[in-house]
Amino acid sequence: MKKAVVLLLVALLAAGACAAPKKAVKKMDTKKISIKSPAFKNMEYLPVKFTADGAGVNPALVFENIPSNAKCLVLIMDDPDTHYGTFTHWLIFNLPLKTKSIKENSAPAGAVMGMNNGGVLKYVPPSPPAGKPHRYIFKLYALDKMLDLKEGADKEMVMKAMQGHVISQTSLTGLYKR
Repeated sequence: MKKAVVLLLVALLAAGACAAPKKAVKKMDTKKISIKSPAFKNMEYLPVKFTADGAGVNPALVFENIPSNAKCLVLIMDDPDTHYGTFTHWLIFNLPLKTKSIKENSAPAGAVMGMNNGGVLKYVPPSPPAGKPHRYIFKLYALDKMLDLKEGADKEMVMKAMQGHVISQTSLTGLYKR
């Protein structure tokens, strides 16, 4: 009886192997969206040039592997290490998909500037108190829709509008201390 069951199973498996091939499965894009900078590597110190102790300009950033179904990008630079909570240094949304990089000391054309915690629509350079290093996290999000927000929207408004629309995200962290 056992031998008959084994033979039946072998016959069924062999028949399955000879069956018509299944429909081809679409390849999924396994590359993850990324953000890099030619000025520093992840978890390394920011050059002084990009801080309040230097020229105070934004570092150059490079975006790679943007999902093909994305409609726009959002960039947020935060310092989570302040004594009063997270400080948003830079907020840019609705970056066009053609934006593959941001040049040093510039904002990308066609993007919308959000209000940072410094109360301005531009990059606010790191200026931590003396002591332990602070982390400056550049977060890049790919969204499946453009955000229906006007220039000057703050981080809370942007994050609320992004809910349910983030299709990929990544970050790059720079350190700085005095």
